[in-house]
Amino acid sequence: MSTASIAITDSPLFIYTLRRADDALILGHRLSEWCGHAPMLEEDMALSNIALDLIGQARELYSYAGAVEGRGHDEDRLAYLREERDYQNLLLVEQPNGDFARTIARQLYYSAFADPYWRAMMRSADPTLAAIAAKSEKESAYHLRHASEWMIRLGDGTAESHHRAQDAVDALWAFAGELFDADAGEQRLIDSGVAIDPASLRDAWHGTISAVVSEATLTLPTGTWVQRGGRSGRHSEHLGRLLTELQYMQRTYPGQTW
Repeated sequence: MSTASIAITDSPLFIYTLRRADDALILGHRLSEWCGHAPMLEEDMALSNIALDLIGQARELYSYAGAVEGRGHDEDRLAYLREERDYQNLLLVEQPNGDFARTIARQLYYSAFADPYWRAMMRSADPTLAAIAAKSEKESAYHLRHASEWMIRLGDGTAESHHRAQDAVDALWAFAGELFDADAGEQRLIDSGVAIDPASLRDAWHGTISAVVSEATLTLPTGTWVQRGGRSGRHSEHLGRLLTELQYMQRTYPGQTW
């Protein structure tokens, strides 16, 4: 018998922390899908290590979210026992890996935001979030460097790699705008100094992306339309399939431990 889903509390700090945990977990899972399939052994190890970094961030954030909520929901219950609509990750991170260029473009868009975000969050008025940020920033700096180097290598490589890299940059552009959204609950945390206004990071993000794309001899998209929904639980069809795999063991064998 599969185990029942949990219900979660709708409070600003809990939801804010949960969203960042969901981003890290879902992207970490996506990158873990490359294990054994990356184009070379070194990259197999690199993507696996980045996935582990992100899942480590997710664990710390879920643990804190559970403590904030105070209902006995630990990191495992929050990760494995929620319904799809209760996940509030960015649509960007749930997009399929596609080819290697698509994975790198997704990672570049996310990491170019995460790096300045975690650096800014080190000044959070919440000491736990500030401590998580101090650790995560070191990891995100490497993630950004890795994605940038690969995007340049692909864009300024062969005709085929250039074409695939440009296609990836174009295809994921509409999902990037959601990085900078903040709802009313998050705005209250911003006003109190707990959270960082994501819109304040837009210029830094755009500058980083523009520099990398230019060096890669690619063209940055100019469209302004944004695909939204993840932060309110409205996801693409891809998340449900991902959760089916992610939650299988916990749903099928409730409470099992290693």
